Amino acid sequence: MIPLRTSAEIDAIRAAGKVLGQLFQAIVKEVKPGTTTAKLDAFGEAFIRSHEGAEPSFKGLYGFPASLCTSINEEVVHGIPSPRRLLREGDILSIDAGVRLDGWCADCAITVPVGDTQAEVKALLEVTERALQAGIRNAVPGNRIGDIGSAVQGVAEAGGFSVVRELVGHGVGREPHEEPQVPNFGRPGSGLRLMPGLVLAIEPMVNTGGPAIRTLGDRWTVVTADGKRSAHFEHTVAVTKNGPRVLTMA
Repeated sequence: MIPLRTSAEIDAIRAAGKVLGQLFQAIVKEVKPGTTTAKLDAFGEAFIRSHEGAEPSFKGLYGFPASLCTSINEEVVHGIPSPRRLLREGDILSIDAGVRLDGWCADCAITVPVGDTQAEVKALLEVTERALQAGIRNAVPGNRIGDIGSAVQGVAEAGGFSVVRELVGHGVGREPHEEPQVPNFGRPGSGLRLMPGLVLAIEPMVNTGGPAIRTLGDRWTVVTADGKRSAHFEHTVAVTKNGPRVLTMA
C-alpha cells in the first residue's frame, strides 16, 4: 500500500529536508579542483550530524559505505567517495544525499561544475534542472505519475539529451525508498493517480549521449554505457491540495 502522509507528517519530512537543503548550500563551496570525494563525504556527514537527531540515511543502506553518493562525469549515480578520487578542473560532480530525522527521511541531489566547464556541459546541467522543475510542476492532485515522467522527458529531449530509463525516482517517508516508482519518462495520463499526501523523490538523470547505463565492478557505481557525461538533480516533493511542496529547500 502506498501511504498518504498527513500535514504533520509532511512537516516532519520537511524538517529532514531542510537539513539537506542547508547541506547543499554549504557543500557547493567545498567543490573545487584538488578536493577528494572522501573529503566531501566527511564534510557532508559532519554537517548532517551537527543537527540534533539527524543521521545520514544512505550510510549502511543496502550496505552502501558512505554518507554521500559522489558521481563524477560519466558516473550517473551511486559513486563511492574515495580519498583517491580527486576533482579536476572541468569535471562535473553529482552529489546525492539523504537525511533521517525523528524517524522521517528526505532525499536530494545536485550536480555542480568543478571550476570552469564546457558549454555543452553547462547546458546539460541547466536542462536537467529545468527537467526537475517541470516534473515538480506536474506533481499535483489529479495528475498521474506518467505526467511527471513525460514532463521530465520532454524538457530533457528538447534540449538534445536523453533520460536514463532503468533508474527511477520513488516514494519517501519512513524509509529512504518507498513506493511508488517515479520514472523520468512516460505517457501523460498514465500510471498512479496523484493524491494529496503523496511524497515523492523526483530525480531526473540526464545524459549527453544515449540513455544506456551499466554498473561497474564495485557493484554500486552506475555509468553511462557510452562514457558520456550525466547530470542528476533531485528534490523530495509533497503533493498537496495547494500544489507541489518542495521539502528539500534550505
